[in-house]
Amino acid sequence: MRTAAAILSFILAITLPPAVPAGAVPARAVPAPAAAPASSASLAALPGGKSTYVVSQGHLKASSQQNWLRLGSYRFAANGTVSASLYLWWQRNPKARQRTGTRPDPSCTTKAGGSASKPRACEVLTAGGFTGAPDESRTGTYTVAGDVLTIRWKIAQTWTEQWNVRRSPDGKLARLDLKSSSLATHGYGYGSNASFGTRRAMTSVKAFPGSLRQDLTSWASGKMVNSLNQPFGLSAFRACAATTSCLTYLQPSSRGACQKSGGCPKYGGGTRANVSSIQYYLTMISKTDRRDTLWHWCTCLAMERGQFCYTGNSHVKPLMQIIDDSGAFRGWVGAEASFSTGSRATDMLAVLRISDFR
Repeated sequence: MRTAAAILSFILAITLPPAVPAGAVPARAVPAPAAAPASSASLAALPGGKSTYVVSQGHLKASSQQNWLRLGSYRFAANGTVSASLYLWWQRNPKARQRTGTRPDPSCTTKAGGSASKPRACEVLTAGGFTGAPDESRTGTYTVAGDVLTIRWKIAQTWTEQWNVRRSPDGKLARLDLKSSSLATHGYGYGSNASFGTRRAMTSVKAFPGSLRQDLTSWASGKMVNSLNQPFGLSAFRACAATTSCLTYLQPSSRGACQKSGGCPKYGGGTRANVSSIQYYLTMISKTDRRDTLWHWCTCLAMERGQFCYTGNSHVKPLMQIIDDSGAFRGWVGAEASFSTGSRATDMLAVLRISDFR
């Protein structure tokens, strides 16, 4: 689980800051002057016709150990102004994994180890700070020209972004693909006219009838990996009867991860024990906004430590639900903010989207 290649085995193909342009630092909340009134031409120019977006973006460069990630919301007004509310994870200020307070019940987990068909009964972890309030907010102005959205943030440094805007075939969703940015290198966004407080329970997530696929750009051990169009096996997850905010899945085996050479010399794939299963937990963080989280780890890593629940470098992936105009669940944008308990060189960072509209 410590190599860039291992990350690709955790995509469920079921069988943020110096290291930015010279002199620039990721923006903190800074008082901004009131935006000038927009022209009448902009009053109908919401990007993709949508007001509320969930956004994941990051600065990820192989040569850097001061990369960063941001995850949160953009909200567009018809007068040409935009506001952002975002969580920030940054290698300069790494955050330890955080307990969510959620422990899936016996209907979807087990207190036994071995070859059980359910994941272990462990309290779910997430990226540090994700259970609290966002780290930063900022405001800016925007324009839309054709299919290109341009945002100029009103902060103490120059930060301009351009996104390509696409509408879904059913018109209920719009997608943002990062075209250029003064600071970020990768980004995804999805928007609708549903409020940010509109979210779907895990029962609705589990019942999603479509096919979700994932695009991910990751940084690990100084290497970049791009993984595109990978199936996300939501149907393999098990619903929990009592803790209805959770879904769980025990992947029986994996090809690239959880191997003898990947941190499991006694128990991993390729050893006599040959344990390459993965423990997955998908959990709601808030009932009042879009926050979910995905947590996963190799069973063999816990075995190597003599642990039932792994306390080492597990994968924590905070997520924001994508909700369309009808209030339906359509996937997530997310980030991996798995800071190593050792050095920054072994952090695992990623920007990702999981959606039926890509």
